[in-house]
Amino acid sequence: MKSTIIFKSVLSKSLFVATTLIILGAVLFTMLEPALSLGQVNSTFTVTQQITDEISFTVSAANVTMVSPIQGITGGTATGSTQTVVRTNAINGYNMTIAFSTSSSAMRGLNSSSTAIRDYGTSTAAEPTFLFNASTSAQFGYSITASTSADVEQSFLNNGSSCNTGAGSTVDRCWKGPATSTFMVINRTTNASAGATTTLKFLVVVPSNPSPSLVQDFYQATATLTAANNP
Repeated sequence: MKSTIIFKSVLSKSLFVATTLIILGAVLFTMLEPALSLGQVNSTFTVTQQITDEISFTVSAANVTMVSPIQGITGGTATGSTQTVVRTNAINGYNMTIAFSTSSSAMRGLNSSSTAIRDYGTSTAAEPTFLFNASTSAQFGYSITASTSADVEQSFLNNGSSCNTGAGSTVDRCWKGPATSTFMVINRTTNASAGATTTLKFLVVVPSNPSPSLVQDFYQATATLTAANNP
């Protein structure tokens, strides 16, 4: 009988200890499990690749031969044009300038360089004028249009009666005299990854009995276009 009582007492204590351990384990797991779940750190980083801007003439301006000869005494007019295409991936677009190689009169005789067709306008620094104004001397000038009118520099835009105002880019409206200093003709503010076309049109007007007179010759002007990405 006594041994039975002792056995029951030991068993009871064992069950108590086991139960206590189970309960304690459950409590500890509940306390530690969130800490284990949140036990992490983060490391965030970036990968950067620079893409640089490029610009090129995919189509260079070709030499221009005016469409017809002009009689040196009775006079007349002649036109000619060329196109150029600029391609750039610059986010702010590009600008293009033109400059002529000879001062005072850009178009000079090939065999008689002292004889020249005068630059259009009264000043090489002047803005383009609306229409081509007549003169008693032979004159040479140019005008600009583009496949996207907004690309044309403001000086060559017009409102229907004046240049350097409005938003119109009409053919044969705004004319500029050549100059050795660079003059901006295009100012595009967006990229031209597909290419942007500019048309340069030239005009020679010789009045009847021009003063100064013109000798028989071929007259030629040399121009340089420079395109640069906008910053």
